[in-house]
Parts: sequence; C-alpha cells; structure tokens
Amino acid sequence: MSVMGKMAEGTAAREYLTFRLDQEEYGIDILKVQEIRGYEPPTRIANAPSFIKGVVNLRGTIVPIVDMRLKFNCSQAEYNSFTVVIILNMHQRVVGIVVDSVSDVMELAADAIRSAPDIDSAIDSGSITGLGSVGERMLILLDIEKLMSSDDMGLVATE
Repeated sequence: MSVMGKMAEGTAAREYLTFRLDQEEYGIDILKVQEIRGYEPPTRIANAPSFIKGVVNLRGTIVPIVDMRLKFNCSQAEYNSFTVVIILNMHQRVVGIVVDSVSDVMELAADAIRSAPDIDSAIDSGSITGLGSVGERMLILLDIEKLMSSDDMGLVATE
C-alpha cells in the first residue's frame, strides 16, 4: 500500500455501534457486530465466572453470553425491555454481550478520537482504543476483540 493510501486509511472515519452500560456510553467497531437481539435468559454453565451468563443456541451455533454490566462492575444489572444482546463475530467466533440499551451507529473521524488516560478501572486499559467526542457526548471506544480475548474472558483466541 502506498504512503498516501496508509495516510488516508488512518484518517478515515469509522463507524461505531454505541450502547449504554449504567450511566456510561460505549462504542464498538460496527464491523464486529453480527446482529442485535432482545435479551432472553441463557442456559447457565456450571463454574463459569459470574459475568458469563451462559449460552444460547443461535440458529445452530452455541453462543456464550457475557453480561458487560457485571464484567464492568456496574452498580446493578437489571433486565428490562431495553436490555439487548449484541451478537459479535470475531475471528470466526460468535459471542453475545448483554448491554442496557443500544443507542445508534455513529461515524467518528480520527480527529474526534482522543487517547484514553491510563487509569485503574474494571476495563483493561489496553481494551480501550480511545475516547470519542460527539457534541456533548463522550464515548468510551472499546477494542472488543482484545477485551473478549483477555485472560479472564478467554472467549476469543487471537491469531
């Protein structure tokens, strides 16, 4: 690829699916999203970490379901009509994440994204790609593949 091609690629706007967890708004790369579904209680798996709610059968594929609210230590994980499961497709592995609600798909230019500060939080700082700002809104942009392949999750093997 030419230098100009690489520069254009680095400054191109990217689309993010935004969702809410408690009072925070997050964004993940729209290209990782397979579908969005209403929440249905999964089949519990014995000895799984508390944030792994279980598995569901999605058209013949067994999909592990991760409750991001529990994973990120949110104050409460209440299941209501807004609760949704985002089905992700990463490295030929399908994983579902439970979130409070899905906001919208947002396009962010590279200059609207700032690097995340190094702070101690429930989220591994390596899984945060940056902070996106759109007007008054601040989005925490997640590298969902890195998060799902972290040691405590182990749901996606990186190549």
